[in-house]
Amino acid sequence: MRKEFNITGLCVPKKHYMVNLNSRLEHLKKMIDKGSYFAVNRARQYGKTTMLAALADFLKNEYRVIFLDFQIIGSAMYENEDSFSRAFADCFLSEFDIEYKNRSESIENAILDLKRSVEFQEEFYLMQLFRHLTAICELSDKPIVLMIDEVDTAANNQVFLDFLSQLRNYYLQRERKGTVTFHSVILAGVYDIKNLKRKLRPEEVHKLNSPWNIAVDFKMDMSFSKTEIAGMLQEYESDVHTGMDIDQMAGLIYDETSGYPFLVCRLCKIMDEELPGTLALHHPANTWNREGFLAAVRMLLLEKNTLFDSLNHKLEDYPELKRAICKLLFNGDKIVYNPDLEEIDIAVMFGFAKREEAVVVIANRIFETRLYNRFLTSEEWKEDRITQASFLDKSGFVVDGHLNLRKILEKFVLHFQELYGDKDQKFVEEYGRRFFLLYLRPIINGTGNYYIESQTRDKKRTDVIVDYRGEQFLIEMKIWHGKEYHERGEAQLTEYLDIYHKQTGYMLSFNFNKKKETGVFDRKIGSKQIIEAVV
Repeated sequence: MRKEFNITGLCVPKKHYMVNLNSRLEHLKKMIDKGSYFAVNRARQYGKTTMLAALADFLKNEYRVIFLDFQIIGSAMYENEDSFSRAFADCFLSEFDIEYKNRSESIENAILDLKRSVEFQEEFYLMQLFRHLTAICELSDKPIVLMIDEVDTAANNQVFLDFLSQLRNYYLQRERKGTVTFHSVILAGVYDIKNLKRKLRPEEVHKLNSPWNIAVDFKMDMSFSKTEIAGMLQEYESDVHTGMDIDQMAGLIYDETSGYPFLVCRLCKIMDEELPGTLALHHPANTWNREGFLAAVRMLLLEKNTLFDSLNHKLEDYPELKRAICKLLFNGDKIVYNPDLEEIDIAVMFGFAKREEAVVVIANRIFETRLYNRFLTSEEWKEDRITQASFLDKSGFVVDGHLNLRKILEKFVLHFQELYGDKDQKFVEEYGRRFFLLYLRPIINGTGNYYIESQTRDKKRTDVIVDYRGEQFLIEMKIWHGKEYHERGEAQLTEYLDIYHKQTGYMLSFNFNKKKETGVFDRKIGSKQIIEAVV
């Protein structure tokens, strides 16, 4: 039985198509060789567990690796120091027994001492736990590396912060007195230690001293590169022989996902398992081409999954995050990257956004489109009159399977003037482009895709790329800021048409000049045709 693309739990090289992790493992080993303590903090379903499992195997010749998962410790175990210490000791001993059966008499005695303390002592505290752990570390034939996955499970518990403080204390003793303790400690989860502290004590939000400030920064990029995606596809192609253009397909996947591991594997899984034989394609037998990729994107954007559910919950739990995302999506605001701002810190930590040079941008096109769809169908907007008009008009915009974008613009101008023509400039600047997306989305939903070109999004200009049944349309939405700016916009649009190998482009101008002429007009810029709608 051949491998499959995996989107649930741990990825196993013998069972699943995976990117090559060797460069990451070599980087992590260098940190461990130095005796570093660090935290792997990345968004949900970013491959943390898979990487740690691969790392444990990678280190086994030189280290004793104890790999724990805090999900198995029930909430009752965090009730107090005694219950937590016993639960941790049980997990540690269980892992030690499984991984290291052949051991010396001295280490066996140290293990038995810990077991007796857990079983017979009336009270068992963190200090006692760490004395036993230190004894085991001293007697071990190889340095011990401790890995703890899913530390988020402990996010609301003071006892876990006390545990981190003990780790810190023994690390400092190692440096000052030469005490033998864990050679390296790795914590993995979404929240960093600073946010564990913040979540536990919101009234002390400004007290960010960490009980684990011995940890070094972990800056490794865990997203998949285009080259890594191509390597995974090459392995798949060797098994299945689809005839795909691997470089093209890897580029399409990377451009849409920015290498977010779950999204990469989910799109591949859809094309491998769910698209073949469906009516979503003109040629259902071959899904590994551009048409199949766009169909997979449509399916992904319409599904419920654990990642999207997690994003939605975070938006409701953190109102400041929701406001920041809306600014990025609809207002064209440029938000300067500042990790000291809570909403920026949260957006990056949860994977909504990423740093791109000096500003914050949405992490990938999939998230961006999903977020647009979420906000455009929210209670505030889903009953808007422009959306209702779109549903009434939509049947007339597709002729012989081809989208008539000029007609869409003509109808939008009429509806916008009728519904919002009396609104002031501030209203249109804030909501105008949102109204066009509200009108466009029902027309292409389920058959086409759209996304916003992030490099051109600002308060003055936003470019929308629409894919519909293999045809691509470039639409520049802009706020009128004078003739000279308008001409620059036309020139920029023609440059984009060259990049996309198109002869025709579209403009939607929100013009506040009282002498403006509204409607849809044809313009010739060099060899390109520009169809411009003015409202």
